[in-house]
Amino acid sequence: MFRKILLAVDGSSHSDLAVDYAGKLAAAFDATLLIVHAYGQTSDLLGYDDIEKRVAARKITGQGVIDKARKRLADSSATITEDLLEGPEAEAILAAAATQKVDLVVMGTRGLGAIKGMLFGSISHKVAQHVHCPVMLIR
Repeated sequence: MFRKILLAVDGSSHSDLAVDYAGKLAAAFDATLLIVHAYGQTSDLLGYDDIEKRVAARKITGQGVIDKARKRLADSSATITEDLLEGPEAEAILAAAATQKVDLVVMGTRGLGAIKGMLFGSISHKVAQHVHCPVMLIR
């Protein structure tokens, strides 16, 4: 049923729960698990003198989030790959889901609810509304 699962992580406690669920699903379906973390696009850093340092810091932080997820999955039998994405988070996740032709997206949510999620434009809400495949939101 699921051959490739995209797991979007941000290092939060809800994201940690999503890691646990995605690991179990990937193992149960013998699916490949693609862990992604999206960090904001670097164009918002234009004008800073130390833009290269700030971009490097975002990449290091993002890789740390992915590494944290990998550690939680240390005992998983799933095949795990990863990708660090630059850009607006929802759009980057949607692009990765389409490019990688995933069968399921798993991600944490802060549990804002439908109305607050629409008003505040939560990442999980945007992904759920626009992705081509099923989404599992964990809170």
